[in-house]
Amino acid sequence: MTATDFDGAVRLSHLGVIRAAGADAASFLHNQLTQDVEHQDAHQARLAAYCSAKGRMLASLLVLRPAAEEVLLVAATDLLPALVKRLGMFVLRAKARLADASAEVALVGLAGASARAWLGAAAEGATWSVTEHAQGRLVRLPDGRAQEQPQPRWLWLGAPEAAAALQAALPALPAERWQWLELTTGVPGIVQATAEQFVPQMINFELVGGVNFKKGCYPGQEIVARSQYLGKLKRRAALYHSDAPMQPAQEVFSAADPGQPSGMVVNAAPNPAGGWSALVEIKLAAREGDLHLGAADGPALRLGQLPYAVTEELDAVS
Repeated sequence: MTATDFDGAVRLSHLGVIRAAGADAASFLHNQLTQDVEHQDAHQARLAAYCSAKGRMLASLLVLRPAAEEVLLVAATDLLPALVKRLGMFVLRAKARLADASAEVALVGLAGASARAWLGAAAEGATWSVTEHAQGRLVRLPDGRAQEQPQPRWLWLGAPEAAAALQAALPALPAERWQWLELTTGVPGIVQATAEQFVPQMINFELVGGVNFKKGCYPGQEIVARSQYLGKLKRRAALYHSDAPMQPAQEVFSAADPGQPSGMVVNAAPNPAGGWSALVEIKLAAREGDLHLGAADGPALRLGQLPYAVTEELDAVS
């Protein structure tokens, strides 16, 4: 692999956008998500989870607040209909309107030296910063990693016409390369197959900034807080590699405990060097053991390296 393998632009069709508009849009979402939306401004993007009453993630979201009365939620495309419907059930008297805005707001992933050169000064923002650029908004994402080298990434949001012009100006980046880079950041994404499977900490979501423990209540808040402060969690996410294809919601088994699954694939993508890579939610006791995909005698998994440390304090009591 070389840096040129991760250079260019790609339309992110696996993601879509929900727009919440109205005087109460931010306060409404503040009370529904694990993130502080009320105090978010136009220059920052934030990760958030939308949880069930049992603290299980219904969706992982990237939240932008381009205006005082407008919030954009970026989530997996296959979750959008259910999200709009479920959130809409709780609007009640709040002055907020929710709608799938994917047809109006295109999403383009940018990576590598060509993208940096094209973006100019806008490329240098801090991680999760938001700037206006080329008739759209640009989010500085966490760097991916390939061959132990950081690979810069950005998310651009704007009108479909402007997105087409952007893509025409840069080399085409294969979607599977983008998805693999995303894996190497350790930032998990919920899709339809994994909805309601994980408490945020099970997939390291609070470690990447997706949970604000100082904000007020939201659905599932008591369980999420208990997992954090009372040490009830016994699972975390880790990066693994395999020669076999992997996909979200596949079960992972330990040879030491073949009768029941020890974990589940969260996200997966082909590895440009060969085989596949995946973020896997796994029992802490089995994390460095003899793990296999689908069954105790299935394809073997090899432990990789995440770009951040899993907090020892939580692990010690989990």
